[in-house]
Amino acid sequence: MLAASVMQCDEAVLILVDEPDLRADFELTARCLGRPAIVAGDGHAALACLRGHSAIALVVLDLDSDAQDGLETLRKMRRAGFLQPVVVVSGAVSTAQVVEAIRAGATNFLSAPVSHDDLRKAVQTALGAAPPASEISLTDSWMSQDLQAAWRRVAASDVPVLIEGETGTGKEVLARQIHAYSPRSAKPFLKLNCAALPSELVESELFGYERGAFTGAFASKPGKFEMAQGGTILLDEIGDMDVRLQAKLLHVLQDQECERLGGRERIPLDVRVMAATHCDLRAGMAQGRFRADLYYRLNVVAIRVPALRDRTQDICAAAAFFLRKHGASEPPDALLSPVLKQALLEYDWPGNLREMENLMRRLLVMQDPDDLVRQLLSNTSAAAPGGVIRFHPASAGSSFTVLDKVDEAKRKAETEAILRALDAARWNRKQAARILRVDYKALLYKMRKLDIVGQAHWPAAGPRPARTAGL
Repeated sequence: MLAASVMQCDEAVLILVDEPDLRADFELTARCLGRPAIVAGDGHAALACLRGHSAIALVVLDLDSDAQDGLETLRKMRRAGFLQPVVVVSGAVSTAQVVEAIRAGATNFLSAPVSHDDLRKAVQTALGAAPPASEISLTDSWMSQDLQAAWRRVAASDVPVLIEGETGTGKEVLARQIHAYSPRSAKPFLKLNCAALPSELVESELFGYERGAFTGAFASKPGKFEMAQGGTILLDEIGDMDVRLQAKLLHVLQDQECERLGGRERIPLDVRVMAATHCDLRAGMAQGRFRADLYYRLNVVAIRVPALRDRTQDICAAAAFFLRKHGASEPPDALLSPVLKQALLEYDWPGNLREMENLMRRLLVMQDPDDLVRQLLSNTSAAAPGGVIRFHPASAGSSFTVLDKVDEAKRKAETEAILRALDAARWNRKQAARILRVDYKALLYKMRKLDIVGQAHWPAAGPRPARTAGL
């Protein structure tokens, strides 16, 4: 059965993931990208699939697989000469595990639980595919036609890039886009927010440390520069980096090598550096907060991402894009009434695209364009107290309809996962519980709650019980 399904596949995604929900998410992601999905039960089956057909474009591998050690399966794939990109996923992540997976031949590493957007980006990047047309149009709308052509040329090169713009304008999205179109797209893309950590932690995160380098350093740890070998690192909010650390970063960029904290070995680097900031770095240079030599080292190519209020021609297109992205069940125009579109155009958008996305998600839940119009026309930011959702009788019924659909979809997904596990275990409920990695009593409770019949006194080798009507 499995071999036959492989023979029918064209450029498929092979999935070896134990956790049912995550496996289902990967299957959905593959189908959304127009790729057939093949599910392998264990490492032996995955290797058999690779040997049986050449039209497998990508492998998704669970490092926590009970059937066989995921890293060993990855090593066997590479030793056998299978060069397909491999996205590995694990719920128990350590830096050592990430490094070991990359050395074994992994293309990307995801830490479970994983958002659907991260799944899609990982699969899309590993396949080397261009983003969907809707995303390309949204990204391209940030700039003039000349700058669109410029960033594509930048993607094909290997020079440092400085991305400037207000918070929420999409600087990280643009950086990921450049990486996805670059020759380094099959290698890691790592990000460090320089404003989110104290300078001491930023240094250890970037360059790593040796055992005993400081109190609490019980084991050696590679830094993000090491882990991004062959790929790209994004230094987000570079304007907030401590001046002393800027000097060390400058030497790393100049010499293309680094040292771990407490270490003496020079580690050669092959990493493309991109930096993003909402600060005015020239003003920071004048005030002594940012080194001029580092600025000119990073600023080989600078891209300024304009604020949303400065490109009103893109506002309605961005709203429609976010509605589609978050699963609108009907065409975006059904929710974007002419009055709402006008309100969107008149709003100042202090939170830029991030605020726009949050408002469109709210609109999908509440299904009340008129209430959103009232909030926008009152010139109230979504983050301000006046932006709190107020329930009205007209919107309450439609919001419950949406939530009912969510509950029904979850119920169906849980039912299908349990039935698949029961099928695999010949309706041995204890074995099915082990497959699902849940407690036996929890499985029985779920079966009763979901009204899955036939759980009492059913022979393990007998025919499968009928499903409940409607499921």
